Amino acid sequence: MLRSLTPLAIVLSMALFLVPAHAFETQARGAIVIDTSTGTILLNKNADEPQPPASMSKLMTLYVTFEAIRDGRLTLEEKLPVSEHAMSFGGSTMFLDTTDRVSVEDLLRGIIVLSGNDACVVLAEALSPDGTEAGFAQYMTQRAQQMGMTNSVFKNSSGWPATGHVMSSRDLALLARRIIEDFPEYYPMFAETEFEFDGRAPQNTQNRNPLLRLNIGADGLKTGHTQRAGYGLVGSAKQGDRRVVFVVNGLDTARQRAIESEAILSWAFRQFVEKSVIKKGTKVAEADVWMGRTDTVALEAMENVTTLLPILSSDEVAAEIIYDGPIHAPVLKGDELAKLVITPEGLPELEIPLYAAEDVPTGGFMIRLKTVSMVLLARLQAGPDADLASEG
Repeated sequence: MLRSLTPLAIVLSMALFLVPAHAFETQARGAIVIDTSTGTILLNKNADEPQPPASMSKLMTLYVTFEAIRDGRLTLEEKLPVSEHAMSFGGSTMFLDTTDRVSVEDLLRGIIVLSGNDACVVLAEALSPDGTEAGFAQYMTQRAQQMGMTNSVFKNSSGWPATGHVMSSRDLALLARRIIEDFPEYYPMFAETEFEFDGRAPQNTQNRNPLLRLNIGADGLKTGHTQRAGYGLVGSAKQGDRRVVFVVNGLDTARQRAIESEAILSWAFRQFVEKSVIKKGTKVAEADVWMGRTDTVALEAMENVTTLLPILSSDEVAAEIIYDGPIHAPVLKGDELAKLVITPEGLPELEIPLYAAEDVPTGGFMIRLKTVSMVLLARLQAGPDADLASEG
């Protein structure tokens, strides 16, 4: 059976007051805020609801392109042709035409900084399994599913309004984290505030991300807007050793998007603090062992464990160790035996695997005889009614 040891309190290094975290009140239709260093979800509002993502879905086109460059199917210097289909798009564009051949690097900046719909289509047609944007969209959907983005379906490469073209806030946050972690060599492009392509679009040279010029650590990623989707932003910022990724979607105005995004970052960085909970190799507790040379085995964490807590929190955190016991000998050092469940005030539970800190060999004949004798004695003392009850 699952057995819970006596709930324990993990003493932290700072003595603080016991006050739950206050949830951020966002006007967005969908939102999520994640502290990436600990994986803690600080805010979840309809995060799994598929919604029109507008230009924020360009992040998937960028991710697939980064993969193609990494795999050698494209190079930054390679110049690609512009089709009539790519040239036909309105909205945010690089003002490309069919006489152009544009380098992949310029196309990437055209998407990241200028949100160019035409640039998306040029890359889509170059990487599509069948040479069409529709084929590329199908590939994007399949790749998203493989990456765990289960609420994403793409009908095009740019986020141009189309029935059934949807992503959830959680999927967008996952995609943002993958871009940051998988392609650090390209991520600095997302912090660029201006890109002038060939002098042909003076009215479209500025990055629309409202956070990049505020000196608050913001360095990405992508805005989005259509009439149906509203205003959205996939954002990220780093302050010290902490990074926060967030998504807001469905806001009413660009100004509201700017205000809410800045407020979210301020709240995430100022209202929460990362604290050490367990040091690697520290004995956390002991678990009972059956038929072992010793009656218990020490439990430890294999890695240093940190968690995010509200700044106005307690100096103790409620925690519980759960394992299926008693554990049968032999036990080998490093065997995963239990989990430590930590419940911070106002935040999701944190589960930490615990491992055997030492070997516990099977006991000798006398130990086994002693264990059997104790079991028999316990049954005799409990009486026949207890045995009948246990069989029911």
